[in-house]
Amino acid sequence: MADLIDAMAAARRGGHALAISGGGSKAGIGRLAPGAVLLDMSAFTGIIDYDPVELVLTVGAGTQLADVEALVAAEDQMLAFDPFDHGPIFGEVGGRATIGGVVAAGVAGSRRVSAGSARDHLLGFRAVSGAGEALLAGARVVKNVTGYDLPKLGAGSWGRLFAMTELTLKVLPRPPVRATRAIAGLDAQQAIRAMAAAMGSQAEVVAAAHISAQLRGGAALTAVQVCGFGPAVEAKAAILDCVLAAHGRVMALEESEAIGLWDDLRTLAPLNSGQPLWRVHVPPSRGAAVVSNLHPHGAHWLFDWAGGLVWLTFDGDPDLVRAAAARAGGHASLVRGPAALREKVPAFDPPLPGVAALEERVRRAFDPSGVFETGRFGDRA
Repeated sequence: MADLIDAMAAARRGGHALAISGGGSKAGIGRLAPGAVLLDMSAFTGIIDYDPVELVLTVGAGTQLADVEALVAAEDQMLAFDPFDHGPIFGEVGGRATIGGVVAAGVAGSRRVSAGSARDHLLGFRAVSGAGEALLAGARVVKNVTGYDLPKLGAGSWGRLFAMTELTLKVLPRPPVRATRAIAGLDAQQAIRAMAAAMGSQAEVVAAAHISAQLRGGAALTAVQVCGFGPAVEAKAAILDCVLAAHGRVMALEESEAIGLWDDLRTLAPLNSGQPLWRVHVPPSRGAAVVSNLHPHGAHWLFDWAGGLVWLTFDGDPDLVRAAAARAGGHASLVRGPAALREKVPAFDPPLPGVAALEERVRRAFDPSGVFETGRFGDRA
């Protein structure tokens, strides 16, 4: 921690920015940061405290996500949110996700619709601000809600406020049984309706997604998942069979096929084409509107979060993506692309003036000298 505080002081004296890096898996998001000094957080690793009975884990931010998941899986548990990391496509970037990077990016997988995101399950953290101040936020026990606001601010902050060194996370028991029901051949709008019906039922759906026909080399596939204990899962699956029957022929996927399907969604394997990758957040009912605008221009896509998240690869005009997202009441982020594209196209939609002013005030509160303003997200020219 002392070395980290010294690094902040050196950056302020030298007038240079610090680019936080853990495993490097998200280095390809946003502009390059010329002149920024790499702040390597990989030394902040290891399990600090794990109490399976209390469902609480404290871990170094630089610990690889795979190691954290293996640890809790050994106790038949899982992270309470659905950790997600999009692997590298372009040769210039790559790396392995760390738990700190996943939380700082605020990314979540298919179970986001039921489990919430990282910010909902980050109980506390230790960090050093751009001002060189050591921060301790939140608590190590689920029952103590003091300090929850600051952890919510840290999740999704992308390393623009402070460098997190230690995280305390809620974990949950791993459901012993899962079941996936699917319908083949639906178009985008039909899939949205089917997923909405499943989500609105009493089946307690934990994930709902749709992979378009162009990505499967055949018929599109719409899938929903339920989980829990055996008899309960059987009852939930029976509800899905009835609810989804109005939308097409319902299939019960074999376990191996279901695992492959949800793993593909977690890694975005169907979209691993080398084209720029976009993430579009919209109201679930508007997901079909986005793809109807972009598919004629060559976009390849899939839905997650029951249509609220549209992943697409598109090598055309970036303004078309952002316009389609805006018309649908959402916003688009450029997740992967060649360096030349990332230099010209911001990773995130420009915020509205009021939001931009608020973001500026928050950043100044934690980083008054702009130590973390690398220009990666348009915060510095």
